[in-house]
Amino acid sequence: MMKEKLKALSIKSWLGIVFIFLFLFYYPFWVTPYFLHLTVIIIMYAVLSSSWDFLARTGQCSVGQAGFFGIGAYTAALLYIHFKIPPILGMFAGGFLSIFVSIILGYLCLRMRGIYFAISTIAFAEALMVFSLMFRSFTGGAMGLSVPPLFEGNRIPSYFLIFSLLVCVLFFVVWAENSRLHFAFASIRENEDVANILGINPTKYKILAFMVSSFFTGFAGGFYVHYTTFIIPYDVFGLHISIACLIMPILGGLYTILGPVIGTLILMSLTEYLRVTITYGHQIIYGIILVMVVLFLPQGIVGLWKQSVGSVKSLLLNVTSHEVKL
Repeated sequence: MMKEKLKALSIKSWLGIVFIFLFLFYYPFWVTPYFLHLTVIIIMYAVLSSSWDFLARTGQCSVGQAGFFGIGAYTAALLYIHFKIPPILGMFAGGFLSIFVSIILGYLCLRMRGIYFAISTIAFAEALMVFSLMFRSFTGGAMGLSVPPLFEGNRIPSYFLIFSLLVCVLFFVVWAENSRLHFAFASIRENEDVANILGINPTKYKILAFMVSSFFTGFAGGFYVHYTTFIIPYDVFGLHISIACLIMPILGGLYTILGPVIGTLILMSLTEYLRVTITYGHQIIYGIILVMVVLFLPQGIVGLWKQSVGSVKSLLLNVTSHEVKL
């Protein structure tokens, strides 16, 4: 199915894809250090939001993604501090440890549904934050830990690394969208009991989605600590990270390939603009805008775009049919 869709792409579509990749390749060499840093953070959050959306396709609303982000961050930091493990290997270690934790957490919590699952994931992330604050000799506590900068402080290689991670996430999402996973996830999301009757094992597919989501989130956490060179519990286990992972896909469009990326780009850009232009009260304005978006754009920006395109096509068909009758 995926090969057929690739063959169906027109020359214009392929040229557009090539143009976008060329632009993204040369982008870090054109912009100022400030915009490059902002872009790296935006791409990192796009990885987090796309990973969350992959799990949400099974109907599970996790509000504890910060737990896996923090696991990846502390794993990479501690491996370097105590064993001088290279940052890249530390990032992979953080991702694989997140998978291990997600399997345990999945068997304990994924049988829960709705608000009960959401509460259990919040408790998971908060417990890790308390743990990291209590064991100061190991984690540095509230004083935090320092690690050397990634690529000796050169942000351009960091840009390509995190961009490559985002491409991996999106390719995985596209593959899942065009495989049996799509139908299994959709069945579980719509009605778990019916999915069970059809022979689909909900727990199996939920844990699979949890593992994939946690790996990319943990890897991003390892990247974050080496990119910023400092880590404290609130920065990596804080509820604000989990909430951001949830809001960005909703804004862009749930269960879509580019929805989480678009939502992240808009939300992070808006946040930075309000922070710079409005010193006090920018978070209130930010909150009001989010509420308005959720109320009036329930399907997200991608959903609005599809609806608009569908309306235009219907209008053109009506006009064409009317002209034929005349």
